[in-house]
Amino acid sequence: MIDKLRAAFNTGFTAEQYRNLLARLDTDSGTKVEFRVAETPVFLPKALLNEMADAGIRLTERLLRWPEYLVGARNSIPEKFCVAGESSHPHFLTADFALVRDGKGTLVPRLVELQAFPSVYAYQTLLNHAYADAYDLPKSLGTFLGDLTEAGFWELLRRTVLGNHAPENVVLTEVDPLHQKTLPDFLLTAKALGIAVVDITSLIPIGKKLHYRNAQGELIPIHRIYNRAIADEMIARRIELPFRLTQEWDVEWAGHPNWYFLISKYAVPWLSKSANDSSVENKFPLELSAGDPVVPPAVFLTDFLNGTGHTQLAAAGVSLPQGNDPGIIYDNLLLKPLFSFAGKGIQFSPSRGDLLAIPEQQRGDYLLQQRMYFEPTVKTPHGLTQAEIRILYLWPDGGELTPALSLVRLGRGKMMGVDHNKNQEWVGSSAAFWA
Repeated sequence: MIDKLRAAFNTGFTAEQYRNLLARLDTDSGTKVEFRVAETPVFLPKALLNEMADAGIRLTERLLRWPEYLVGARNSIPEKFCVAGESSHPHFLTADFALVRDGKGTLVPRLVELQAFPSVYAYQTLLNHAYADAYDLPKSLGTFLGDLTEAGFWELLRRTVLGNHAPENVVLTEVDPLHQKTLPDFLLTAKALGIAVVDITSLIPIGKKLHYRNAQGELIPIHRIYNRAIADEMIARRIELPFRLTQEWDVEWAGHPNWYFLISKYAVPWLSKSANDSSVENKFPLELSAGDPVVPPAVFLTDFLNGTGHTQLAAAGVSLPQGNDPGIIYDNLLLKPLFSFAGKGIQFSPSRGDLLAIPEQQRGDYLLQQRMYFEPTVKTPHGLTQAEIRILYLWPDGGELTPALSLVRLGRGKMMGVDHNKNQEWVGSSAAFWA
């Protein structure tokens, strides 16, 4: 988007530089990076990144000050995954944004989703370095947000993950971590912080404590868990843990599992409500009472089918066909499952028949959101490419919610995830450099 930097990069690009980039990522992360890495980073004005970072904080604060929202979100947690020992705030947050044209033709960010769950902090830092070195990018370009230096970033990540505990007593847990695509991030995090990467199914409960076995086979008590295990995956794979999540354990969570549900896609219909909605009036302070313009209109599927949601979307300016015929197509809507990852289950242009086919008892697990048309902004040898920008936040105990760095996904299809842009070039996982 910074034309001078984009033109210089495209002119100077060579396939050898890209090969060196990929080799550096594999070597420094200690494993093969299995997802596609884009040939190019993106170059953004810092003000645009700050605008997105500020929006994520603003929306999160709104949710945390909204008791009715938190009650509703808590009721959405599956009974077996309502974990004891919930922290007072999430330790990690990601906010995904699309770049779209507003009614005046201005390029503006719009929220795709919020998620209180860790992202690939350590890997993204390596990717930033690898891009800068492989392409000899100007030293004046920055990557960290929130006025953080690189040293400040690592100290903030350390505080957030470790708390006040020795690294030996902190573990990164995931389901079958050695076979996850995010393994490069796990290994980099473990190396930087001195913690172990452990399969969550191998934890050993003794009394009120959880333990793991270190490389020497010794039984080590766990004081804090850096949780990377996603409930959706455990449910889908029918994972049975050797301990009950709902039981009180003498352990802290860095990224308490409940926050995965408490701040998620479930929040989008609430955040898109306006002061004109009678369900919102007088439920939180006046300065928070209007729908935020960065949030696209969205409603829960149950509300849409009973008519109130249809009315709400139409009042927000979403063009929708009228009637109840099952063959009606809603081209301006996306159907999204509330709790899924990597874009799983998203349906473009659903028909009314598709919506009605979802069993009634499952309809509460879906939302309908106005479809956003990502503006292609990145000039590449393969044509203009779209960018989805993720802001990564850290929130240590006793600290503040802080934007730390960004992550970018490039694509030319309907979906922006790296799994949805296969067999293409100049797409995939990327990074943002600001000037």
